[in-house]
Amino acid sequence: MSNHPQQSVIWQYWELCKPRVVALILFTALVGMLLADPAWRNVWPMLIIAMLGIALGAASGAALNHLLDQRIDRQMSRTQHRPLATGQLDSNQVLKFAILLGSISMLILGLWVNPLTALLTFLSLIGYGIIYTLFLKWATPQNIVIGGLAGATPPLLGWTAVSGQIEPYALLLVLIVFVWTPPHFWALAIYRRDDYARAAVPMLPVTHGIPFTRWQILFYTLLLIMATILPWLTGMSGLFYLGGALVLNTAFLRYAIQLLQLQNELIAMRLFNYSIIYLMMLFAFLLVDHYLTL
Repeated sequence: MSNHPQQSVIWQYWELCKPRVVALILFTALVGMLLADPAWRNVWPMLIIAMLGIALGAASGAALNHLLDQRIDRQMSRTQHRPLATGQLDSNQVLKFAILLGSISMLILGLWVNPLTALLTFLSLIGYGIIYTLFLKWATPQNIVIGGLAGATPPLLGWTAVSGQIEPYALLLVLIVFVWTPPHFWALAIYRRDDYARAAVPMLPVTHGIPFTRWQILFYTLLLIMATILPWLTGMSGLFYLGGALVLNTAFLRYAIQLLQLQNELIAMRLFNYSIIYLMMLFAFLLVDHYLTL
């Protein structure tokens, strides 16, 4: 019998979707959509339907992640409240829910957006929900680096929903999210190292120690800074974006250096929280800069 308080069935299924993660995914996808067409002629007719399809695909991947991670979720304090970990939902219910969401997502994107966006969304769903969760997470401490590619695709999905093709600027947005993912997630992994060790998940702080992980965070932060300057260098964005990116990057680098110097795990959590704000603000600067250019 679970010691966790019972919640409504609707709330349990809502939790399966990881709404905060999906919200960040949708925001970066929306920015990709709005940047894809200079005059936005092709954006508004399909905005709601494309966002719905991408959201359902992301929620399906999240539900699969819950399903495949239920054993370790029971062992980690951060995830013990999840519906499968508490026994409030069973595996069969979650599997059906994930398949239903994924199927509706593919129908919406394939029939009313375009086949390329449907294919890329499906590959992202499988990449995160199955390949990362079932294999990469256990295979290598570089799991989040390799698996991060699936989580970096939302701006590309938004872009292809409008343009129907993969373009260099869309891949540049993917690169930014891809390089952002390791310092974002490793900061959380430092703070939750005991959880991952208890569950025998080979996260970098568990296999190589916290000092090594701090240096890796600093290294990837420097890569992130370089990646976020590329939109300005390539002519994708202007000085407004560049100024915002420099301010955001200064704060990110300061956190990474503090984490290395002070060796305080609370700073790791501050870096993790800031990294979420950072990504949203960075993409917001891209969008506002696009407005100013128009």
